[in-house]
Amino acid sequence: MSIIENALEKVRRAPTAPAGSAAPTLQAPPIEVPGDAGQRAILPPQRRISIDFNLLRAQGEIPEAGLERRFADYYREIKRPLVQAMLAADAGAQSRLVLITSALPGEGKTFTALNLALSVARERDVSVLLVDADLPKGHLSRTFGLQGTPGLLDALADEAADVESLVVGTDIRGFEILPAGNSVEGVAELVASARMGQIATRLTARHPRRLVLFDCAPLLASSEARALKQIPGQFLIVTRAGSTPRQALLDAIALLDKTKLHGLVLNDAHASRGDGYYAHYGYSGYGAKP
Repeated sequence: MSIIENALEKVRRAPTAPAGSAAPTLQAPPIEVPGDAGQRAILPPQRRISIDFNLLRAQGEIPEAGLERRFADYYREIKRPLVQAMLAADAGAQSRLVLITSALPGEGKTFTALNLALSVARERDVSVLLVDADLPKGHLSRTFGLQGTPGLLDALADEAADVESLVVGTDIRGFEILPAGNSVEGVAELVASARMGQIATRLTARHPRRLVLFDCAPLLASSEARALKQIPGQFLIVTRAGSTPRQALLDAIALLDKTKLHGLVLNDAHASRGDGYYAHYGYSGYGAKP
């Protein structure tokens, strides 16, 4: 049974909130994690939200009914090399940082980021943190009702802020979200600062089995996305078959260090005209080193 089917079954058993209503926020107990010299470090209570899959489907953020199993297979193909790379004996922290972007708007990168995160959350040995790094839009934050909630931008603007305290938990085991946060001045400069690298390091430091997925703005349409190249992670580029200009894709790839390009996700790869957004996805690894 696919992750979407499992989640839908959970939703069917539970009362469903009216469409458009805010998801309830729950308070979790403090979390203990290993600290220095064998001590136990206590993290602050984490905010939690419930995921409304009916609402996500209505918003077009997850596959339509009847396509869940097909898409579950697609995302297994995409996630498997990512999970294997992060669990390798010689894997560094950079293997746990994955930036998902596109050349231009409208390629399906946010859909890919969200559904890939839900697929990773199904793994038994790893967890996933989905970061809304499309700072000009904050689409993921709005999707989960987290607009205006402190997040990445707040951590960038305040060097005393602990970004882990801004992570929002969910009722899906192993699935967390870092919202975009509140608008501040000089976003491009903040993203290009050393602080952004520190935040990325922080998000992996205490969680050796956490995969961090950044939903980034399109490379050719946002200076913020290009500034994120400094993060020592891997890039997935989402492109739409029959839509993305070949030169735009080549220009986007040229902006990246080729050793960081993990692969290309081809949306509508085998769709006939008129089949719509949810037709097919293809995946291609890029380069010799995942």
